[in-house]
Amino acid sequence: MAGFRLLVGLGNPGSEYENTRHNAGAQWIEALARMSQCSLRTEKKFFGQFGKVFIGGQECYLLIPTTYMNLSGKAVQAVCQFYKISPQEVLVVHDELDIAPGTVKLKKSGGHGGHNGLKDIISKLGNNRDFGRVRIGIGHPGHASQVASYVLKKAPSDEHQKIEQTIDESLRYHTDIIADNWSSVMNHLHSFKA
Repeated sequence: MAGFRLLVGLGNPGSEYENTRHNAGAQWIEALARMSQCSLRTEKKFFGQFGKVFIGGQECYLLIPTTYMNLSGKAVQAVCQFYKISPQEVLVVHDELDIAPGTVKLKKSGGHGGHNGLKDIISKLGNNRDFGRVRIGIGHPGHASQVASYVLKKAPSDEHQKIEQTIDESLRYHTDIIADNWSSVMNHLHSFKA
């Protein structure tokens, strides 16, 4: 495989969700689009903001679903069907409760860990979990009952800065991440701490 063709950043649409913890994945794709001078446009048939970009000589599609988080799979499924993209060629960038703010982890395959966006993507891809993930740490509020309100809040500024630094740091390696040259990148990113 030559790498990932569809790069998806998860978040919730609308200004009230901007910069909330749950939108870390969408922020990553927005930043990548800015770096690549790619303008994301609302594409109704893909239920999201969509753009095409060449990275490392390969055409990639950028997608930020504009459905709510728990319906993210609808947008991913629409793009995959239209462009004949297999689950293994999809990279999903999302917020991750299980790792601290200021850290980022790459992962291939796996469950959804209670993340509603991932849960919906797995089910819309025919229960295929073999897509790549960039997991941006947002930390955990300490109790499961607090998760829903926690992810929909803006992080305090020191945490927010850490999340932004993590996004910036991982984007320095975006070419390798997208080309699936993970071994060298993982050593660096998995030990990075903002």
